Amino acid sequence: MTTIRLILGDQLNIQHSWFSEIADDRLYVLMEVRQETDYVLHHAQKILAIFAAMREMARQLTDRGHRVHYLRIDDPTNLHAIPANIDVLAAQLKANQVEYQMPDEWRLDEQLYQHSRHSAIPWRMVDSEHFLTTRHHASDIFAARKQWLMEHFYRQMRAQYQVLMSAGKPVGGQWNYDQDNRKAWRGTPAEPQDARATHDHSTLWQDIVNAGVQSFGEPSERQFRWALNRQEAIEQLTAFIQHGLPFFGDFQDAMSTKAWRLFHSLLSFALNVKMLHPREVIQQAEDAYHAGLVPLAAAEGFIRQILGWREYIRGVYWAQMPTYAEKNFFDHQRPLPAWFWTGETKMNCLSHAINQSLEQAHAHHIQRLMVIGNFSLLAGLSPIAVHQWYLGVYIDAFEWVELPNTIGMSQFADGGLLATKPYVSSAAYIDKMSDYCKGCHYDKKSRIGDNACPFNALYWDFFERNKKKLANNPRIGMAYRQLEKMDEKVIADFQHQALKIIDNLDSL
Repeated sequence: MTTIRLILGDQLNIQHSWFSEIADDRLYVLMEVRQETDYVLHHAQKILAIFAAMREMARQLTDRGHRVHYLRIDDPTNLHAIPANIDVLAAQLKANQVEYQMPDEWRLDEQLYQHSRHSAIPWRMVDSEHFLTTRHHASDIFAARKQWLMEHFYRQMRAQYQVLMSAGKPVGGQWNYDQDNRKAWRGTPAEPQDARATHDHSTLWQDIVNAGVQSFGEPSERQFRWALNRQEAIEQLTAFIQHGLPFFGDFQDAMSTKAWRLFHSLLSFALNVKMLHPREVIQQAEDAYHAGLVPLAAAEGFIRQILGWREYIRGVYWAQMPTYAEKNFFDHQRPLPAWFWTGETKMNCLSHAINQSLEQAHAHHIQRLMVIGNFSLLAGLSPIAVHQWYLGVYIDAFEWVELPNTIGMSQFADGGLLATKPYVSSAAYIDKMSDYCKGCHYDKKSRIGDNACPFNALYWDFFERNKKKLANNPRIGMAYRQLEKMDEKVIADFQHQALKIIDNLDSL
């Protein structure tokens, strides 16, 4: 009798306890299915990276002596649905049990659970052995509190795992050095060399195209640089700790047309498909600080993203599903402008951020939040449409982490459950943190007129039209105090300018 063990495309943890011993009665199954390529339109590099890493995982398991069944995208027997493929295989092998690791996305968790209830053989779910918390750890923490706050969660995690702690207190006397992480980058120090390995995935890419899978973005199949396996991910982590982390703290919010990576780790893909464990990434950053190799603000800022935000976001996701994607606090309904798919807009900041996303399948958190997300919220774009674009375009985007970041943090569509205020700005913030405004078709200082930066009028129009919903929010009182000082004609001019912009989104 055989036990089938299903490995999903974001469960590529070669160190999972499943693989600690070899047994002839266990068959590991990985499959490339249209179910997973087609639920949203995905970036070509995202499909390539996951399939290439899955094939590498299968090879490594086979080399270690495990039994592996790998179903490729172009296999004529592929039914392109995970449960259907498992049922066929189980019948062929007369399998007595199916085991699977806990899925991170609600849709897969629900699909496999519902299928298991009606299966002729038992299905058993085991832990993925990846996260530092359970699905419901955050909701348990906040059960007796009126409001969820990441900072409270983060401090508990720091204390629980004794990260950057000394005698029960945070090292350096502060929990959070966010105020030290907001410098603009003017060209020095230089962006570190991209030390990631290069792969030629042209054969795999042709398999994907021939199978009829639709995608968008630049595939870069002959010069592919995303990690293929755990060893490459470790090498990438080591290079980041040495060359990127020392400057990460200062410039983690900076944006530039001259350097798309700056000092970011680009480890989110390897983490989210589980090539790396968050604890080892945190440990290396902490060790670098204690060794005097990186400033405290840099180590703390990086660790906060993983130990704090990443685990917290997962808790929010599982507490709010399955209806979280339906949240639409402002009732925004507008479709995405066509340039979300081409990058062809005269707004330099959006052109750069979107073109980078289309070329690299990656943008850092400020590009996602304060450029693309900022514009989307100000212009009243549909939160579900924005969510689906983010989920498709970014190589590290899996619903458990992307959905709360988009619906809650970026679009404030949950009405403040996740973020304490809408993250919007005029051109001033973008100019402060980047060189995007230089040479732009639009004037960053102008509010009214054909050449005025669209962010400026949209910013004030957003607050004016949402006064009833936002005026009592203490974190944005400054905006309303400024609006109160404006005469009615000025406000009317903003509203008229904003209406012209919104009516002509595709031509901006």
